[in-house]
Amino acid sequence: MFENIRQDLRAHRGDWGAQGFWALLVYRFGRWRYSVRPVWLRKLFSLLYRILYKLVQIVTGIELPCEVPVGRGFVIEHSGGIVVSGFASFGDHCRIRNGVVIGLGRIDEPGAPQLGHHVDVGAGAKLLGRIRIGNNVLIGANAVVLRDVPDNCIAVGVPAVIKPRRLPAQTAP
Repeated sequence: MFENIRQDLRAHRGDWGAQGFWALLVYRFGRWRYSVRPVWLRKLFSLLYRILYKLVQIVTGIELPCEVPVGRGFVIEHSGGIVVSGFASFGDHCRIRNGVVIGLGRIDEPGAPQLGHHVDVGAGAKLLGRIRIGNNVLIGANAVVLRDVPDNCIAVGVPAVIKPRRLPAQTAP
């Protein structure tokens, strides 16, 4: 748990005041509590987690349940209006911003987006349904993504249009 918290702090540029870091701190605590023995102590920590989760939700506007698998280097750039479904997952080095919703497409059909590594989600974007977002993907601000996005692409617009991403040319040494 503590190594993950150190990585989260580094990912937030050492800013203890970053509200995204606060949300990740409570998230890491929530995941850690499952490993606590005896059961009565885990239940006490679960109560504490629920209180901290609600406090972070009220103060920062970030809903990040501890059931969501989150990779290393995850960054919540700006707080406010961020909702992540417990069915979602994030790869390493993902970044989300304010107003982002990553959730169910339909309430009667559980399943939320699975994000790969190095995914950057712009402010106000909505990723909905049982979709896969590939590696090295950019999601534009206010985009509404309802279908899979392959690796090395950009998704922009409402509904999102998927375009190949122009990666910087590799230069020979």
